[in-house]
Amino acid sequence: MLRVTDLSKSYPTPHGPLTILSDITQTFQRGDAVAIMGPSGSGKSTLLYILGALEPPTSGTVLLDDCNPYQLSEDELAAFRNQKVGFVFQDHYLLPQCTVLENVLAPSLVAKSDENYLERAKTLIAQVGLSERLDHRPSELSGGEKQRVAIARAMICRPELMLCDEPTGNLDHVSAENIAGLLLDLHRQQQTILIVVTHSAELASKFPIRFEMRGGKLVE
Repeated sequence: MLRVTDLSKSYPTPHGPLTILSDITQTFQRGDAVAIMGPSGSGKSTLLYILGALEPPTSGTVLLDDCNPYQLSEDELAAFRNQKVGFVFQDHYLLPQCTVLENVLAPSLVAKSDENYLERAKTLIAQVGLSERLDHRPSELSGGEKQRVAIARAMICRPELMLCDEPTGNLDHVSAENIAGLLLDLHRQQQTILIVVTHSAELASKFPIRFEMRGGKLVE
């Protein structure tokens, strides 16, 4: 369960604090698939980064399975992100010198688990339809294929929370449709909490739970 309580975020400016998020309280259950829409600057990406323990809130709490990541040490926080949270961004951020298989395996290198990550990586790569591309490097892949690798990489450590920031923003219509379907299919198999922020009404329409960022708040 992901529980957000009285979450606010503001930034100092010469004219006083600029409030981006204001007193957000919301609970997400395992298995929820959520889309958050809003224009640029509305705070949706900021919210995503706070939920993923990448940026602290100004006030309020974030609890993932009753753990507040902002009370952890730096080492504990790094382990929390690695084990509990999967990220997919608009840009895939693949390692250009590494193969598809090596990119997917990268988060597992610091994971403390007895799981056979090599077999899991191959399984995930098969699920995203890239079994024949195991030894290819990012420069040999299309934009949609790179994003498929990024999704497999985000799933490798079995995260409880999947966060996607404009995952189809750089893709053509067909590739965007494929990525949306893939995200939801993997989500149903893994039963994560999936939260996607997007400008695309078409992408958001595929999600059973939808919010809009309005005035620094989540509005259903």
